[in-house]
Amino acid sequence: MVNPATLFISISNFRLKKFEIELIMAYTVLARRYRSQTFDDVVGQDAAAQTLKNAIESGRVAHAYLFTGTRGVGKTTMARILAKSLNCLKAKGPTVKPCLQCDSCVSINTGEDLDVIEIDGASNNSVDNIRDLRQNAIYRPARSRFKIYIIDEVHMLTTSAFNALLKILEEPPDHVKFIFATTEPNKVLPTIQSRCQRFDFTNIHHETIAAQLRKILKEEKIKYEDDLIIHLSRLANGSMRDALSLLDQLISGGTEPLSVSLLTEILGQPDRKKLHLLAEKIAAQDGAGVLDGAANLIEGGQSAVQICDNLSDLFRDLMVLKASGKDSKILILTEAERGELAALAEGYDLAALVYAITALEKLRWIIKNSQSGRILLEAALLRLALQEHFLGLDQLASLSAGISGGGSIKKNGPLNNLSLTKPKNSQTPRTAPVEGPLTLDAIRQRWPDFLAHLTEHAGSVANYIAQGALTQVSNNQLTLQFPENASFALQACKKGQADINASLAAVFGQGLSVVFEMGSTVEAQPVNLPKPAASSARQIRTAVLDDPKVQMILKELNATPLDIQQLSEAEEPSEPVETED
Repeated sequence: MVNPATLFISISNFRLKKFEIELIMAYTVLARRYRSQTFDDVVGQDAAAQTLKNAIESGRVAHAYLFTGTRGVGKTTMARILAKSLNCLKAKGPTVKPCLQCDSCVSINTGEDLDVIEIDGASNNSVDNIRDLRQNAIYRPARSRFKIYIIDEVHMLTTSAFNALLKILEEPPDHVKFIFATTEPNKVLPTIQSRCQRFDFTNIHHETIAAQLRKILKEEKIKYEDDLIIHLSRLANGSMRDALSLLDQLISGGTEPLSVSLLTEILGQPDRKKLHLLAEKIAAQDGAGVLDGAANLIEGGQSAVQICDNLSDLFRDLMVLKASGKDSKILILTEAERGELAALAEGYDLAALVYAITALEKLRWIIKNSQSGRILLEAALLRLALQEHFLGLDQLASLSAGISGGGSIKKNGPLNNLSLTKPKNSQTPRTAPVEGPLTLDAIRQRWPDFLAHLTEHAGSVANYIAQGALTQVSNNQLTLQFPENASFALQACKKGQADINASLAAVFGQGLSVVFEMGSTVEAQPVNLPKPAASSARQIRTAVLDDPKVQMILKELNATPLDIQQLSEAEEPSEPVETED
């Protein structure tokens, strides 16, 4: 027979152990524990929160909402807050401040409310699931004002399921509300979107994320380094949930104060110093150093794809710094990192960085489908280290002079001070206005000047007008006839009449106008249109690239032109480039 006292002790011990187990299992991650509970608590989505508050206060709550945005920006959280506001039992009606204590508010927070049905669109995406929803929606809520359906990842529904949802979504029962959430709104049928009020949730600003992280760490009484917050907000990439998940993972390491080195170790991130060293070797054109730097990263556990991603991020920061300066708010960096980056940026120019980023992005996709990822990475990094291949065309002037003088390119010579000059008299020649009455012969003599001016200001119209033939001039009115097979050119000239008249006035100096006619016996006279003057960036590029000397240089270097700039006479180089005989 069991002793009653022993039995009591045994039961007590059992209860105690059970309670201890429940305490261990009751830990709630930070992303759930610090989830916003009311509209006033929402972080980073003030516009959406305020609009929904106004809708509730004015009694204009729509029957369907579509919340879109990347992961972790508050779509599901906002849906639950809206559900609590509509169904709070302590309020006499929909309220912008739910009590958070009644059975409805508590159940909605845990996703267990009978009248607020949360559905995963990825696993309930068939037409049968939507038919069940339609059949159940007609019944009134068990205890609340509204029956609310929250469908997460709604873009995963099949086309048939979307079509089954259309009718009830357009004319739902008065007691039904729909809230859809998706990360890919482009996959939601337009017919569905047109029946919803859409809210686009933006990425949360890194400063907002940083402020929230500091607040949480203060409430949790956890010590941390200030630089850690900047690194976490940068890694979060606009997602509050990602930031809190990273912080949770860092706290679980059990080391205080939380530091950047601990974050790097736990996440397996590459040492930023190693990345900087690799970038320095690329800038210094040190092939052996580049290979050693890549090997150090790979031996540290980084894959070729990860190295591409991390280098792209570093080059992006360098690009922003070169374009916007060290103090740019776009850069999410500590003060020490800004100083290091500014020193590193001295070895690069903007064109080289733009090319490097695009080259690494292409390489990333190639490596994913290749068995030779390391080899491709090393070859690409060596290619980036060849700085002379990143010269802008504005840096090739003296090279052109050297080749035209019979010299050859010095392959290993410094090419940093080269510039490309354009012909000094490349503008369209301007002639004096014609004095006295204009004759047909006088106009024909000046016609090439007119075509040159028109080509510079309206090149396509000049191509069409060249297909016609001048037949007569009377009272400052020109007659231009086109052959029967040039009707399209005639219509194009009529549309460009304003440009034609402007060029006539500029070249002839008199108020000339032109009439276009179709002539059965007229044949278009072949006209060699002059090349346009390099008055715009596109025209400068075309003129430079058509230069045989430039083509020879590009072919010799196997280079791709990235940038062309027009130099003033004061900026033109005075000394020729060093060449070899």
